Amino acid sequence: MRLSDISVQRPVLAMVIAALIIAFGSLALNRLPLQEYPTIDPPIVTIDTRYPGASASVVETRITQVLEDRIAGVEGIELITSQSEDGRSQIEIEFGIDVDINAAANDIRDRISGALRNLPDDADNPEVTKADSSEEIVVWLSLSGEEYSITELTDYANRFLVDSLSVQPGVARVRVGGGSDYAMRVWVDRNALAARGLTVSDIEDALRAENVELPAGSIESEDRQFIVRLPRSFANAEDFQRLALNAPRTPSLNQGESGYLVRLADVARVEVGAVEDRSVFRSNGVPMVGLGMIMQSTANVVELSEAVQVELERLQGTLPEGMSLSLNYDASLFVSGAIEQVVMTLFIAMGLVVVVMFMFLGNLRTTLVPAVTVPIAVIGAFTALAVMNFSINLLTLLALVLAIGLIVDDAIVVLENINRRMHDYGETPLVAAFRGTRQIAFAVIATTLVLVAVFVPLSMLQGDIGRLFSEFALTMAAAVVVSTLLALTLTPMMASKILKPGMHDSRIGRAVQWLLSGTQRRYQASLEWMLTMRWLVVALFVLLIAATAWLATILPNEYTPQEDRGNFIVLVNGPEGATFDYMMDYMDEIETRMTPLVESGELERVVVRAPRGYGNIENFNSGFIIVNMADWGSRRSAWEIMAEVRQTLSTLPGCKPSL
Repeated sequence: MRLSDISVQRPVLAMVIAALIIAFGSLALNRLPLQEYPTIDPPIVTIDTRYPGASASVVETRITQVLEDRIAGVEGIELITSQSEDGRSQIEIEFGIDVDINAAANDIRDRISGALRNLPDDADNPEVTKADSSEEIVVWLSLSGEEYSITELTDYANRFLVDSLSVQPGVARVRVGGGSDYAMRVWVDRNALAARGLTVSDIEDALRAENVELPAGSIESEDRQFIVRLPRSFANAEDFQRLALNAPRTPSLNQGESGYLVRLADVARVEVGAVEDRSVFRSNGVPMVGLGMIMQSTANVVELSEAVQVELERLQGTLPEGMSLSLNYDASLFVSGAIEQVVMTLFIAMGLVVVVMFMFLGNLRTTLVPAVTVPIAVIGAFTALAVMNFSINLLTLLALVLAIGLIVDDAIVVLENINRRMHDYGETPLVAAFRGTRQIAFAVIATTLVLVAVFVPLSMLQGDIGRLFSEFALTMAAAVVVSTLLALTLTPMMASKILKPGMHDSRIGRAVQWLLSGTQRRYQASLEWMLTMRWLVVALFVLLIAATAWLATILPNEYTPQEDRGNFIVLVNGPEGATFDYMMDYMDEIETRMTPLVESGELERVVVRAPRGYGNIENFNSGFIIVNMADWGSRRSAWEIMAEVRQTLSTLPGCKPSL
């Protein structure tokens, strides 16, 4: 074959090809994102519309159905689910896994813009958000301080921490959880308001009309120009207290029925407070504010975690006295641990391959050729991963581990044929490399095409399974193709330079050959016996097939195996209409019952969050608890701990905790 001939004639060319494979593979390896599994979650777009004061049935007919009719024709939609409740409509649109989420969100916004005129005037504009698997929070930091309120912690996090963490490599955005922003709280005195002939609507109208900044034009001279600004916004509680209320029914504007000027302080108590104080976010009983790092879709979770921890160390020195910032959760610990185990398996597999080749080939020079080509083929496969926009994950690494046995086949076949021609025909290594590689080149290519034909169709499967196995199958196919290229270039070149005429097997090689000869004799004897007992052999074969089929039916089935990730979540659901105080009594009790496990050292942290969700929360009958366990080697398994927690919480009345 011309490719192998050129490689033997011009060894520098073969070395350059191998060097390019290593260079491009190493470059791709450093740039590939690191994930636990391939991205299989479909792109999802959500539409959130609020209609204050409307019942669930009104929201369903006036908002949800109107929006569903408008978006139903968008291309690529797989499923639409909606939920209508008092004052709120939520629609979730799931697209096909190959749909661009940005284009899908734009299509939804375009459709919704045409439906705005059909929505009630009092309803807020629909809010369209997009979500995919990269929206998962991979690192949680907790900001706490006994001397600070939750609003103070939230304000500090938003002003000094969010921006610093958002610019770290791999961070898409930072979500603040469990916090509450500052708000001006107006506590209306209904009796005082009624005595002055005013209503709450009058207060709302006055706030909207007065708490604004309006442009007042400009002043120009011959050589200067000034912009005039009329500051009318309120900066503190005293400004709000002096607000004059509008009373249209009185003889004079901003005066009550008695004719006196009515200010907000006359009918209400004004103070700085929190937007929502009916929420709790605490760790081991300590109130805190969480900062969650959301990873970019192409980022490396381990590098992101390292960058955030470096920034965390820097931020520690800038915190006010009495305030602390600590790492609460790090998803990279499990991912990096799992990846390290697979990588270790990969190196062990390559090492065992080299040892086995030495035992059977019986010579160090002969063993050196496949020992060099196998790692190069593995490195070259990463280039294909980058071209196909894959990631380094458990499945792609598993594919490389399994592909080692296929990768080494090509080099062994070529090398064995070259070695055979040297011994049988007395050819020099150079001539044997020419003729031996040319003799079996098409057989090697045919074998590779057969393997590719086996694996590539797996990438055409639909759904989540297809997405998972596509990266697995194509990675194996890419590794086999690279190994074939090396078998036809680098292998014959190295054989022509390394192999020597008259090489003898080592003692280990001779011992292995002696064992193989004995095995061959015993196999021949057993084969002769089986040929005389044909019906018995056929019966045993049928019995094995039947036993295999029976075992396949009784083995448990699951999508993915259960894994001890070092944490678990307790979801708590209370009765419909339960208040925040009602739920907190149960959350406190659950936290108390789990305290002994924290004191024993098996649990590191119990994080309580109530109610569930982010942003504007209207239902308070839910909560959840994130349980972080100690290191794997210093505790029982996660399932044993979860069973104990489940038993401990089973006697809790009035709510339904689930793990």
